Amino acid sequence: MTAVSVGMNYPGTGRRSQALGTSWLPRSRHRPPEMGHLRGAGRTTSPRNLQHLFLFLLFIGPFNCFASYSRATELFYSLNEGLPAGVLIGSLAQDLRLHGVAAEGPPTRRGEPALSFSLASQGLGGQYVSLDNRSGELHTSALQIDREALCLETGAGSPASLPAPFSEPCLLLLDVLVLPQEHFRLVKVKIAIRDVNDNAPRFPVPNMHLWVPENAPVDTRLAIEHPALDPDLGTNAVQTYRLQDDYGVFTLDVEENESGERTPYLIVMGALDREDREEYITLIIAEDGGTPSLLGSATLTIGISDINDNCPQFSDSQLNITVYGNSSAGTHVATIHAVDMDLGSNAQISYSYSQKVPQPSRDLFHLDESTGAIKLSSKIDGDAPRLHRLTILANGPGCIPAVITVLVSIIKVMLRPPEVVPRFIANEVEGVVYLKELEPVNTPIAFFTIKDPDEKYKVDCFLDGNGPFKLSPYKPYNNEYLLETTMPLDYEVQQLYEISVVAWNSEGFHVNKIIKVQVLDDNDNSPVFPQQLIELSIEENNAPNAFLTKLHATDADSGERGKVSYFLGPDAPSYFSLDKTTGVLTVSTQLDREEKEKYRYTVKAIDSGLPPRESIATVTITVLDKNDNSPRFINKDFSFFVPENFPGLGEIGVISVTDADSGQNGWVALSVVNGSDIFVIDTGKGVLRAKVSLDREQQSSYVLWVEAVDGGDPALSSTAKITVLLLDINDNPPLVLFPQSNTSYLLVLPSTLPGSPITEVYAVDKDTGMNAVIAYSIIGRRGPRPESFRIDPKTGNITLEESLMQNDYGLYRLLVKVSDHGYPEPLHSTVMVNLFVNDTVSNESYIESLLRKEPDINIEEKEPQISIEPTHKKMESPSCVPTLVALSIISLGSITLVTGMGIYICLRKGKKHHRADENLEVQIPLNGRIDLHMLEKKPMEISNI
Repeated sequence: MTAVSVGMNYPGTGRRSQALGTSWLPRSRHRPPEMGHLRGAGRTTSPRNLQHLFLFLLFIGPFNCFASYSRATELFYSLNEGLPAGVLIGSLAQDLRLHGVAAEGPPTRRGEPALSFSLASQGLGGQYVSLDNRSGELHTSALQIDREALCLETGAGSPASLPAPFSEPCLLLLDVLVLPQEHFRLVKVKIAIRDVNDNAPRFPVPNMHLWVPENAPVDTRLAIEHPALDPDLGTNAVQTYRLQDDYGVFTLDVEENESGERTPYLIVMGALDREDREEYITLIIAEDGGTPSLLGSATLTIGISDINDNCPQFSDSQLNITVYGNSSAGTHVATIHAVDMDLGSNAQISYSYSQKVPQPSRDLFHLDESTGAIKLSSKIDGDAPRLHRLTILANGPGCIPAVITVLVSIIKVMLRPPEVVPRFIANEVEGVVYLKELEPVNTPIAFFTIKDPDEKYKVDCFLDGNGPFKLSPYKPYNNEYLLETTMPLDYEVQQLYEISVVAWNSEGFHVNKIIKVQVLDDNDNSPVFPQQLIELSIEENNAPNAFLTKLHATDADSGERGKVSYFLGPDAPSYFSLDKTTGVLTVSTQLDREEKEKYRYTVKAIDSGLPPRESIATVTITVLDKNDNSPRFINKDFSFFVPENFPGLGEIGVISVTDADSGQNGWVALSVVNGSDIFVIDTGKGVLRAKVSLDREQQSSYVLWVEAVDGGDPALSSTAKITVLLLDINDNPPLVLFPQSNTSYLLVLPSTLPGSPITEVYAVDKDTGMNAVIAYSIIGRRGPRPESFRIDPKTGNITLEESLMQNDYGLYRLLVKVSDHGYPEPLHSTVMVNLFVNDTVSNESYIESLLRKEPDINIEEKEPQISIEPTHKKMESPSCVPTLVALSIISLGSITLVTGMGIYICLRKGKKHHRADENLEVQIPLNGRIDLHMLEKKPMEISNI
């Protein structure tokens, strides 16, 4: 980018002092030679008057030009059109040489604010640039600059308000305010937009016609009225033209006028002859001068206009004709025909007799000037010459007449030929008989009476010509003949027959009676479709009134009978339309393949005969699939209940998903969005599996998100929530939390009253439900009177049953079984509860030695009797909803139970310490030294029995 600054005042450093009236320019290599600069005195304004100054400049700017001009600066930049966002145009701070004033960071002097830059108005220029308020850098914005659109009104030239010397004609105008007041100035920024070759030449019309006379000489130049347009400038505009095919007789040249407009000219390079070729069709190609160059083309049709360069010509120079002397007036003698290769009026021919033809011949033979037909004007007189030489001229406009000689020989007839007298039965007009097609066989046409004028010769009569006709004697008469048909006539096969009835006498004289039979068309043909099954296809989601096909049926009949109209059958849906005249079949609404894939209905073609005839065809329309349906899960949320310890890669459940599309668009791939390290999904079957065995005690449930992606392009997807709930199985035995060791013991005073709680066994089970319901029982006892203690099967509380006597002193060892109620097999743990009945502990080492010995205890296999509410009831209904609800409640309850158990253990520990202190203080006053090590609660290892 380049920048030029004009007329900027650089203020002084003092806040209150007068600014230095010094103006500057950037380096000379950036300054246009024709550009000047302004110098003026600077001014200073206090910060509190900044708003007033700004308003003052806005509203009375036209009257304050001298006051504000001293702080006005102009900067000029240039850049290419079509640049992306973020391209640096220029730095105002740098180009204004404001390096001494910090545009970013702290002020340069104590208390002096930093510079800020802002656009005075968000006009047209502000849409294309972005201004950094702090650094003063101008960048291109997200809206790309199109020079041709920006400068359209001024014809890709400079605006009328700008001075002519600027080299770049298309400008963006910006007003930038520099603040604060100490450095205030209005900067006029002008950005010249340079043209790039982003527009291809384009002809105003796609097809052009140019007429060239066939006698145009070589080097004839014809201007092409619609030259190509190119909004670009200079060499990026149209430079050259060429023809794709010049046929060896044309070329192009380009002329440039004073305003720089280039006009293509067609130049004739060879001789033209319309009679050889009437027109030439080629492409005219316009090419600009950009790099790379861009092309535009249009079809150029060069028509060769006719001139009168051909004259009438006869194919023969002489024609010999024989006429019988007894021929009647109006008898056709001959027809001459000349040909002129020109067109229109240039090809008009008139016939006339040459002046060499004698008047008697002119009077006897009439010549039609337009058709060239020669007929007898009157009956031939016996004294008339027997040979007539008729010289006939074919006259064309501006031509030397063509000449043909017709020699007419008149044969004198001594005997009169037979006479043929027709009497028509069928409709006859001027010698033409009209018969309807499909008339039955042997339809009579006419009677013919054969006469011999001399009444002395035998006359034979026969039929000459082709056609389904016969001429037979009509008995019992000798000279009557009947003409009739031999088979039905078909207008579509042949419309006109020409036959002759020939009468020949024994002397060799004969006469012909020409009969023309015109077959009249009847509505005997139905419209015919080219194919009875019309197979069509259309993509779904079509636009309304989409074109499907154009039906076409042909009818061999003529006139209105062959005019075909088209109609939909009664089985056609209402949203299909068929134009009765053109046969265009359309559909008025969007089709949805998922709603209906195939349509089948009938169409009719009906002619306009009376009665009308019709034919029917079947239309089948296949709606082609588009990927317009996302995969759809059967449920938004899936819940699967799986027993814990389920084997790895076992089938957890099937995720059902459908896609209404077909083919590749309906192919669905499933994947786990989260938790893919644990769970996998079978894409083909939708089977959800876990890679490893799952433990409910580690995590009771998993929430997964499964994504279904179809095979369309672009692909569509949907997600579903999967909840995997682990059902508890009895895989954890009860865990004894207290007592913590098999070797700990508790001192029991002999004075303890019966029914008093001594201690408790406390255990928890990580399982849930019935698997976590714990029962306590004593299965082994050892001691002086071991039945003195009992355990509560529900709470695990151990109480004293009977009063202790003197001989009951000693160590009691109770083997307590802690069992759950798991199914199918309950699990249990055991713990040894040691009770030392004595007034005091006098020999602790002795007691510990007893505890280290294995006790000789007989195991009692007696299950504890606990009343437990049944949790499994017979389902009265096959519905699985209650089961799901119950299992959900159990899962949530298990989590709550474990949390509650933890809280309960903490609370129980505190209570037990408090209770032990109470027993020692109240019930055991005999010995002041109590060893409380037995109260230490250490984790113990529980063994399963």
